[in-house]
Amino acid sequence: MEEILELLKSGQYLKLRELLTGMNVADIAAYMEEMEESDLLKLFRILPKSIAADVFSYLEIETEQYIITSMSDRDAANIIDNLMADDATDLLEEMPANVVKRLLAHASPETRRAINHLLRYPEDSAGSIMTVEFVDLKENLTVKEAVEKIRKVGVDSETINICYVLDQRRTLIGTVALRYLLLSPLDALIGDIMHENVISLHTTMDQEEVASIFKKYDFTSMPVVDNEDRLVGIITVDDVVDILVEETTEDIEKMAAIVPSDKPYMKTSVIDAWKKRIPWLLLLMISATFTGRIIASFEDALSKYVVLTAFIPMLMDTGGNAGGQASAIIIRGLSLDEIEFKDWLTVVWKEIRTAMLCGLTLALCNFAKIMLVERVELQVAIVVCSTLFMAVIVAKIVGSTLPMLAKKIGMDPAVMASPFITTIVDAISLLIYFRIATIALGI
Repeated sequence: MEEILELLKSGQYLKLRELLTGMNVADIAAYMEEMEESDLLKLFRILPKSIAADVFSYLEIETEQYIITSMSDRDAANIIDNLMADDATDLLEEMPANVVKRLLAHASPETRRAINHLLRYPEDSAGSIMTVEFVDLKENLTVKEAVEKIRKVGVDSETINICYVLDQRRTLIGTVALRYLLLSPLDALIGDIMHENVISLHTTMDQEEVASIFKKYDFTSMPVVDNEDRLVGIITVDDVVDILVEETTEDIEKMAAIVPSDKPYMKTSVIDAWKKRIPWLLLLMISATFTGRIIASFEDALSKYVVLTAFIPMLMDTGGNAGGQASAIIIRGLSLDEIEFKDWLTVVWKEIRTAMLCGLTLALCNFAKIMLVERVELQVAIVVCSTLFMAVIVAKIVGSTLPMLAKKIGMDPAVMASPFITTIVDAISLLIYFRIATIALGI
């Protein structure tokens, strides 16, 4: 980084270009992200044209937008032309409509067709993230003819490791790996050596399901077909990595009661952070008033046994933690398709048994602590430990049930995570606590 900045500031552009040519494009993009905007733009203009588009595709979307809007329409369109269609589409989807219109007006007809083709698919669908740069072959070609075609069109393709075999209607009928082409006789027909059992994705398939299928079959690329089984694009494993990062980030934010954001933390302003966090905080604050009302309704009981108040935080925290554990496990299972709604009874029964063991262990340990350390009355210790046992069971049931119900009605299970569940469990735990205290202590 220091060497790049030194060469840039001293005006040794030829030496800087030589240095950049020998570097990995992902590393160049990482260095550019750390630069001041003026230096970043200057460095990008110095990049050799042969690697400029590749470096551009590794930049954050905000950086890409800054570069594009700082260039002339023709130069910007040239960058768009040299990007893979899926990368160009991702960029244009985040830009103002008037800028997109100008860029497409100067882009090549092929680029415009490819981008417009991808833009018509629903957001976060297989069609919206696929690329249209792939190698397709006809089944009546010989191996020699196929290799010659790959040499002509392969340089502009996302990958040539797998080639896709189509019939006259462009229906996907098979695949052939590049290594089989290289190892097969030159006069062999593609139709004779292709692999006919093709696993494909549909254009409207959700990107989470796409990632799940990639994980199941361990493919590096997969074809995407339309309603008539015609090949319209491919998705490669690097796109799947982006999907996993995006979906995981979104789930983590939802589990922490934050409205999902598409910006990195360091590039999110304080105002944007406030907007993303305050809605859930307000909702949880309002819902927590129920807890206060429950405590207020049992003021008489607390005035007679003030010692009961000391155990409220422990009971609420333990119940919330128990519910959070269950919800985290269930949400993960749902996201990985390990658990379905039909497994509801099995899951709940398993969580009840787990909760009974956890609750009994906690109750016994807490009973010993209360009697030996706090030295309170035996009846109070029984009330606290009984509540603790039941609170853990209720928390596990709530924590395992709510995410499954959310998935059933079409909501993201991650919404039903720790903050939301904790609020519910707190209220239930207090009701149990005061009900047991009323019966056992006669108050």
